[in-house]
Amino acid sequence: MRPEILFPLFAPIGALTGVGPHNAKLIEQAAGPRVVDLLWHRPSGLIDRRYAPPVAEAKPGSIATLTITVDTHLPPRIPRLPYKIYAHDASGQLALVFFHARADYLLKTLPVGATRIVSGRIEMFQGLPQITHPDAIGTPEEIESIRTVAPVYPLSAGLSLKVITKAIRLALARTRALPEWQDPALVARHTWPSWHQALLALHAPQSEADLAPTTPARRRLAYDELLASQLAVGLVREHLRQRPGRPTRGDGSLRARVLAALPFNLTASQEQAIDEIERDLASPNRMLRLLQGDVGSGKTVVAFLAMLIAAEAGGQAALMAPTELLARQHYATIAPLAAAAGIEVVLLTGRDKGREREASRAALAEGRIALAVGTHALVQEEVGFADLRLAVIDEQHRFGVHQRMLMTAKGQAVDLLVMTATPIPRTLMLAAYGDLDGSRLTEKPAGRKPVDTRALPIERLDEVIAAVARAIDSGAKVYWVCPLVEESEELDLEAATARHRSLTERFGARVGLVHGGLKPLEKDRVMASFSNGGIDILVATTVIEVGVDVPAATVMVIEHAERFGLAQLHQLRGRVGRSSRASTCLLLYAPPLTQGARARINILRETDDGFRIAEEDLRLRGAGEVLGTRQSGLPMFRLADLGLHSDLLEIARDDARLALERDPTLTGARGAALRVLLYLFERDAVVKYARAG
Repeated sequence: MRPEILFPLFAPIGALTGVGPHNAKLIEQAAGPRVVDLLWHRPSGLIDRRYAPPVAEAKPGSIATLTITVDTHLPPRIPRLPYKIYAHDASGQLALVFFHARADYLLKTLPVGATRIVSGRIEMFQGLPQITHPDAIGTPEEIESIRTVAPVYPLSAGLSLKVITKAIRLALARTRALPEWQDPALVARHTWPSWHQALLALHAPQSEADLAPTTPARRRLAYDELLASQLAVGLVREHLRQRPGRPTRGDGSLRARVLAALPFNLTASQEQAIDEIERDLASPNRMLRLLQGDVGSGKTVVAFLAMLIAAEAGGQAALMAPTELLARQHYATIAPLAAAAGIEVVLLTGRDKGREREASRAALAEGRIALAVGTHALVQEEVGFADLRLAVIDEQHRFGVHQRMLMTAKGQAVDLLVMTATPIPRTLMLAAYGDLDGSRLTEKPAGRKPVDTRALPIERLDEVIAAVARAIDSGAKVYWVCPLVEESEELDLEAATARHRSLTERFGARVGLVHGGLKPLEKDRVMASFSNGGIDILVATTVIEVGVDVPAATVMVIEHAERFGLAQLHQLRGRVGRSSRASTCLLLYAPPLTQGARARINILRETDDGFRIAEEDLRLRGAGEVLGTRQSGLPMFRLADLGLHSDLLEIARDDARLALERDPTLTGARGAALRVLLYLFERDAVVKYARAG
């Protein structure tokens, strides 16, 4: 149960006095649906209203707070013209200008002869200072509340700063001091305020410096959020560790045959990853391991050798991929290696029907086949295993936790290996996958050449098309990736269709098109034709980003490269350079480049180390962008910035581990306060894992 002290913060925004249904909806779009969301809605700027000169001395362009006497109202003769009010002080005259104003409201707010305080930006018009739509109007008694520094908040369409500022003040009024969950020594070392003081300071910046993520108040709140996250990860990990596993030990016989059949030696990091997996499988605890490998680093071979350990022990293993295309590619890699080991592997996808499918299902259920590769078809109810020991999940961020659990539920105490081709910065690794042990593949297989990466302005498109013509005439295959358009799949598709049309005019039927809107069968047909058929140029949206393996493809053209994130550009470039042939990646950009776009393109040209690129991506764009809509499954933080607060994440991880070692039930004095922290940051679901006794 959520602690009673937090009830006021988890009320809907509409429960705030004076916030009607219309404004509540607008505030929800900007900040979120509950009062607590307003607390985390950080100011993005500020307005300093402390400058209060005489009217004649007010500097044009400045924000000034003036004490004036109202002289005359001049309503417009035509509605579209402005309503003007003239006023003065001892030093000179001032005009106040309003568009689409209600006369009755202005006469009541600024009555003739009254003294009023007005604040806004000073402009000069025909030699006279004026303020258009003053931001604040009040009586002389209200001058101290107007002559302040006011925070500026991010808004949604139709929402005014005045409305959200009022709502945030009402939200802050509902907050109380909460029990201190932080270690007193840590608070003293960093000279941090309490949670409540930090929150009030966050919403009362007095200068630009107070908006920085490095202030004591902001770092304190960021640490609170990171500690809640790391506690949650720690509780989940501990819960999973408590569930008994079962040791799986192989005799190495199948692996020896496969290693002898491989046309190359394993890299050092592949050997290390297999050693780590073998140790995990042999232990009495359940394995939860993330295998990170850059594009083309040999994850499938590592996964297959892990699967063979289960087969050597008399059990079964399954590899689940997010798309049929990926599943078939894994199968194409694994099947000949399995044959070399004298063992059968079966492919199960949604497309397989009839007798063949039934035979495969029966063989798995009876234990006659040890290894399976497939899509989410593997987790369907009718698919059963005689003794599933190991589940391997590829591109795991594209599966929900639910599918992961369904897969491991197909056997008793199933060990789990998840793989990703998206290099994850260490900071994000800690934040997102702290419940998993990690293995990294850092080298490329022998014989792979670095991709020659070049940047060209889009005006040189004709030269690029001529180069593409030469490449396909020499037997190469070419990817042509179309630009991202305003995060809109429909507009992405339009851009790809237009480029496909223009290239088809030049190259005819040798040009194919794939995009997210294609049916899986059609997408597979086009990809198969590109891989080993008549299509030599594949125009695509970013659907070809992960997992597609066409060794004959040696040219990658990325149109409007400045619109892509660094990690995404690296993923796309990884589609070429998958054989011993020289490969080229052409980054077409529209000048002038922003500083960020130039930095991304320069880093890509300097290195092909996916892990360095991932760290640079985090530094350049910040975690909010790196964890954007196109990379799901990672946590979003409201107060912490992983690019700027990575030192705090390390401390939070150690702090959470120590707190759970000392008080695994979270019932001691600090433990009870940490429970409040978990509820405050909505990690409610894991509180039940703070085991009782």
